[in-house]
Amino acid sequence: MKIQERTGAGAGRSAAPAQPSVGDRLPTPPRERKPALAALAVLLILVGALGATMLVLQAGDRIEVVKVTAPIPAGGSVSKSNTTSVMVAKDDSIHYVEWTQLDQLKKLKAVNAIPAGVVAVGEMFGDEAGVAAGKATVGLSLKAGQYPTGIKEGDTVAAYRVSSATGANSGNSNSGNSSSSASSNSVIADNARVSYVPDPKDSGDELVGSTNLAVTLTVDSDKAADLAQAASNGEVALVKVPGNSGN
Repeated sequence: MKIQERTGAGAGRSAAPAQPSVGDRLPTPPRERKPALAALAVLLILVGALGATMLVLQAGDRIEVVKVTAPIPAGGSVSKSNTTSVMVAKDDSIHYVEWTQLDQLKKLKAVNAIPAGVVAVGEMFGDEAGVAAGKATVGLSLKAGQYPTGIKEGDTVAAYRVSSATGANSGNSNSGNSSSSASSNSVIADNARVSYVPDPKDSGDELVGSTNLAVTLTVDSDKAADLAQAASNGEVALVKVPGNSGN
């Protein structure tokens, strides 16, 4: 009898407790909504989209303009050799020279010396270049052999008077003729600046005649008369002297 009672009591204790049904779960607290944060997120998205749109619009509102790549002396002109094109943001307050206007710009002169690396604006050029006090510009028409190969605007040269009769008198042993020839081959200007020379890359530039080269020099005003006289007689030869880039 005791064994049966213990067995019955043990069986009762070993029975598993009743589990709650599947549908019965613990309640969860309601999610707290924050409309202010949601509105702020939407506002940030809109601001970001607007900023991206403005950047795209500004990037599209650009123009192609002229940039100077090599120094241009006062009185010099632009050419394909000393310019390139760059893109800049359009600004009506700045008188940029657009790349499509390069041919028209070639006809104008630099009012003052223009350094390399600047973007060209209209105020830099005019129909006539200003000449510094004590200086004068003289135009030359030179044949091949009277100027160094590769001469360009900005070069420093010396202008020599060369007699056209030197070659004819070279075989004459008369000392008087030799002395006259030596005196005629003298320096006219030892520190002249080339302010204009046609650019071979520019088909619009014209040469004087078929073989002559048109060169404009800026010299001291007291040298201008002698240089002009010698140039009119075709008795000028140019020589590059120290003072040029790369020398």
